[in-house]
Amino acid sequence: MLLYILRHGDPDYETDSLTPKGSLQAQALAKRLAVNGLDKIYSSPLGRAKQTAQAACDLLGIDMDIEDWTSESLAYRDLSVIHEDGQSRWVFHQERTALINDDTISLGDDWGKAQCFRQYDIDFAGGVRRIKDASDAFLARHGYQREGSIYRITEPNDERVAVFCHQGFGITWLSHLLNIPPHIFWAGFDMTHSAITILHFENYADGFTVPMCLTLSDTSHIYGDGLPLEYNNWLKI
Repeated sequence: MLLYILRHGDPDYETDSLTPKGSLQAQALAKRLAVNGLDKIYSSPLGRAKQTAQAACDLLGIDMDIEDWTSESLAYRDLSVIHEDGQSRWVFHQERTALINDDTISLGDDWGKAQCFRQYDIDFAGGVRRIKDASDAFLARHGYQREGSIYRITEPNDERVAVFCHQGFGITWLSHLLNIPPHIFWAGFDMTHSAITILHFENYADGFTVPMCLTLSDTSHIYGDGLPLEYNNWLKI
């Protein structure tokens, strides 16, 4: 199975919709996905993700199904804090050296004990666990049963499955799928508007598998359509 994890296009967060630029990104993304096709399309319940998914649905003639657990609103509820400046932001929107340093690098599953998280009286690990549990249930429905850090193949398939979702949720989900502690992933990886991440669940003969990341935050479709190559509208890439 190929799992496509796709961030929505450039958003207008106030209206939970795509900007004109985001709509162009969604159309470019749809054309990229149509090259080899998809078998299933899932989306977050939020408007900006659904609008991005709809472009692919229209081009490929596939209906989308909504996966409530992929909502950015739920992830933000669980993983946001009020920072010193009084603004609400993701807890991992700190200097990256607060997330990765000599004290935190080896924490592994005890990542929540890092000072940058412990200073807040919030169960961030519980928020991550919610995404982990929902991810395991989602993949079990597609024939891959999580057992520890690997997956038992209960019903091997060669489908191409797309999930249109969000940045904060997406990088948290990927940390679980790739067995990388959240604080390490949050500090070292990201996904920009309409970016494509592809994981391959190879159907090994022994009945077990782990996903391999084939692409992470790929934006070649943006270049292909002559759109601005920018990381989140502020850094030209």
